[in-house]
Amino acid sequence: MNKSSALAAALLGAFICGGLYLLGSGIGNSLVAMKAMDRVVTVKGLAEQEVKADVAIWPVAFNDVDNDLNNLYSSVQKKTDRVMKFLLEQGFTPEEISVSQPSIEDRQAQGYADPNVKFRYNAKVTLSVYTQQIDKVLQSRKKLLELAKDGIAVAQNYDSRTEFIYTDLNSIKPQMVQQATENAREVAEKFARDSQSSLGKIKDASQGTFSISDRDSNTPYIKRVRVVSTLTYYLKD
Repeated sequence: MNKSSALAAALLGAFICGGLYLLGSGIGNSLVAMKAMDRVVTVKGLAEQEVKADVAIWPVAFNDVDNDLNNLYSSVQKKTDRVMKFLLEQGFTPEEISVSQPSIEDRQAQGYADPNVKFRYNAKVTLSVYTQQIDKVLQSRKKLLELAKDGIAVAQNYDSRTEFIYTDLNSIKPQMVQQATENAREVAEKFARDSQSSLGKIKDASQGTFSISDRDSNTPYIKRVRVVSTLTYYLKD
């Protein structure tokens, strides 16, 4: 092999070794960077807000009994008209009030006669108020005893409970998501300080489901809206 060929071979070998060194160094640095990017913290941010219900469904139910169907029908119609008048007097509109068909039970048709049952027929009627006038519902419920003067005993049980609903969730969603995100970041920053790190960019974020519940059993018209967001941040030295 002449001198020129030997020199070319030596240079080629040097270039190859240098390239392999740089490639190995680059891979090593990449692995270190990737390892650093694996350092993350996952935190949850909570946002809660109390709001007032904007829709009420108020069932006003009563029962009537008799041994004669014709008399029962007349009595039911009279009492239904009286309850309707009461609701209109409270300020509700006819469009807000609906009347169900009377549900009539023939107690003798059950195959046996209970000697303690005085009346054969029992009718149940429900007038439902669907309204956005929450305060009127709260005030009117306190006046139901007025109907007792006309012999109307309004049912007070689970089936006749008033339902309060909050329908304007979209108006407070952006603000609550922002609050939950800010809360999560505060928690993540504290974790980073405690671990002698600094907070990086967001790796992943998940908005939780909004939940609406009664604040308590005594004030079901006050709702508690709640959302929990989950965020994952990168940590860096």
